[in-house]
Amino acid sequence: MNSTVFKEIFSKYQVNDQRKSYFQIFNSFVPFLLIWFLMYLSLDVSYLLTLLIAFPAAGLLVRIFIIQHDCGHGSFLSTKKANNRVGVACSLFTWTPYFYWRKGHGIHHAFAGNLEHRGIGDVYTMTVKEYMSKTPWGRTKYRLYRNPLFLFVIIPSVIFLLWYRFPTSSDKAMKKEEASVYWTDLALVILVGSMIYLVGLSAFLMIQLPLVIISTSLGQWLFYVQHQFEDTYWENKDEWNYASAALQGSSYYKLPAVLQWFTGNIGFHHIHHLNPSIPNYKLALCHKENPELRQVHVLTIKESLNTISLRLWDEDRKKLISFKELKNPEHHSLVKT
Repeated sequence: MNSTVFKEIFSKYQVNDQRKSYFQIFNSFVPFLLIWFLMYLSLDVSYLLTLLIAFPAAGLLVRIFIIQHDCGHGSFLSTKKANNRVGVACSLFTWTPYFYWRKGHGIHHAFAGNLEHRGIGDVYTMTVKEYMSKTPWGRTKYRLYRNPLFLFVIIPSVIFLLWYRFPTSSDKAMKKEEASVYWTDLALVILVGSMIYLVGLSAFLMIQLPLVIISTSLGQWLFYVQHQFEDTYWENKDEWNYASAALQGSSYYKLPAVLQWFTGNIGFHHIHHLNPSIPNYKLALCHKENPELRQVHVLTIKESLNTISLRLWDEDRKKLISFKELKNPEHHSLVKT
């Protein structure tokens, strides 16, 4: 399909509904604050109960992040100012500098699936040839990075707790947004300091750390599975195409209704990449009403677990492969002894 066809399809979906947007703010922030308070009360009952309550709270944090994400695309509310205000408010809950992250995420959208523009806003993926050219230590570092414990638990927690406290990108396009990182840090110091004053350091850490670990791990998993599957899309810049990258390189993550709600419909990622101006609450409808947009890679939760072992892009076969496949001479011709 050409851009004109896409434009016609999306025209009815990319206009936000203010009532739905504000109701989504209400049904995300209010339950989160109530559950956070319940977690505090539960500390006097059982910490196991606190940890159990942390899961729905973490799900709501993911939902709040999706609101921030939509604000960054300018799709959530009608004006730029309103989107920015809500986005900044969300950033105090997600601990993610709104303007800085928005810029990096925009780069991700502009170059997703482009082999010459990896590393900003995506899960870094080596090609087989790049991996084979590395020293043993270089390969070990990449293996550690792609280890599930590091990739889905340790790395996301470090990113949201520490990495986002500083402007870390060397991309010149990010330079203008660096100050926003420090303004976010200042606001977080005031907010976190106030919470610690109210509930105490121990209680705050016992509540907030599980929330950060669970929500960032869930978020990392969602972002990973949306682009990392066997027949995803990667091309050199000369062959790269935006629409192909969106349709072939983004999955439709088919989730149960309750998880679809918590994740703000981000599982309809192919549509989001085709047109990020569509607010999250219209993605499902767009998918349902347009059969031509359903010819994409569909992943169920069970099927998505199989993607964990896929860690290298095979440029010859145009697919992601595992380290095990790389070692097997029957599967790959570049194995070196």
